[in-house]
Amino acid sequence: MLYYLHQLLDIHLFFYISVRAGFAFFISFSLALLLMPGYISWATAKKAAQPINKFVPAHEAKRSTPTMGGAVFIFSTLVATLLSARLDNIYVLLGIVVIVGYASIGLKDDLGKILSKDNLQGLSARGKMALLLAVAAIISTALVYIADFPTDFYIPFFKKPLFDMGIFSILFWMLVIVASSNAVNLTDGLDGLATVPTVIALGTLGVIVYLTGHAVFSRYLLLPNIQGVGEVVIIAAALSGGLLGFLWYNCYPAELFMGDTGSLAIGAFLGYLAILGKSEVLLILIGVVFVIETVSVILQVGSYKLRNKRVFLMAPIHHHFEMKNWAENKIIVRFWMIAFIANILALITLKIR
Repeated sequence: MLYYLHQLLDIHLFFYISVRAGFAFFISFSLALLLMPGYISWATAKKAAQPINKFVPAHEAKRSTPTMGGAVFIFSTLVATLLSARLDNIYVLLGIVVIVGYASIGLKDDLGKILSKDNLQGLSARGKMALLLAVAAIISTALVYIADFPTDFYIPFFKKPLFDMGIFSILFWMLVIVASSNAVNLTDGLDGLATVPTVIALGTLGVIVYLTGHAVFSRYLLLPNIQGVGEVVIIAAALSGGLLGFLWYNCYPAELFMGDTGSLAIGAFLGYLAILGKSEVLLILIGVVFVIETVSVILQVGSYKLRNKRVFLMAPIHHHFEMKNWAENKIIVRFWMIAFIANILALITLKIR
């Protein structure tokens, strides 16, 4: 809407992506902050609390904490996006599809856990993965055949692509989106643990996508220039605002959990942003906390199956530190620090080409 006010009323200020991104951030933040108390009261009354994992007895005190708070900040993000972004931009539309698609899968999974009163229930692993892959396939195929998005493969420190992935880019982008979604989902186990690293990553990827979509800045930094992708920064700003509004109630000790409704959606959108910014490989550094959590699970499962021995006291790794009697807020803040440092390093790589 803001962009069209620029056209109708000649308010030139609303032409700029940076200005509309700022409006989107504050609209989403304010809306999430406003809606969260009402949602918490409603969810508490309906006993919409996610069952606690029986293998983590330290979380017993969180048993009555309501979940699916992701639905609120996703709603705030969508409202802010619809008000601030250009809806004739294919990358914006696909970004909305990513968020809505993965949030819907997460919502179905959350409802299954709540109704069954078991944290290990919900969607079956195969059913959930099939749905995640299906949405990722739709997005990746649309990027190639509708958006005509370039299929070149870039890595950090190189100013030119290594090769053209061609049709195989669809499979690669599906992997990026699904892996990123699951990585954030695994990380969302402590109060605010996934939220702040996501906001930091959104900031970094938002900068990269903005530069990629800007003809002058991309040429100066020797980045690929892809017309139109910069508009997606508005969604990133809106999601950051919504997440900070959620964090107000999710910081330790949490009054509300985001659930799979939120974690699957924000993870998938991080993967989508990395694709638009040609930073799929750099996403490993940008989302280093999510990578560490995922690798810890892979190592734990692999070691137990092959050697019948555990690498960690419990996986994901944040539970390992809980078992070592680290205070929960200490684990959270230290992981935040790691995420911040890693993203500073990721931004530095933009100048080293």
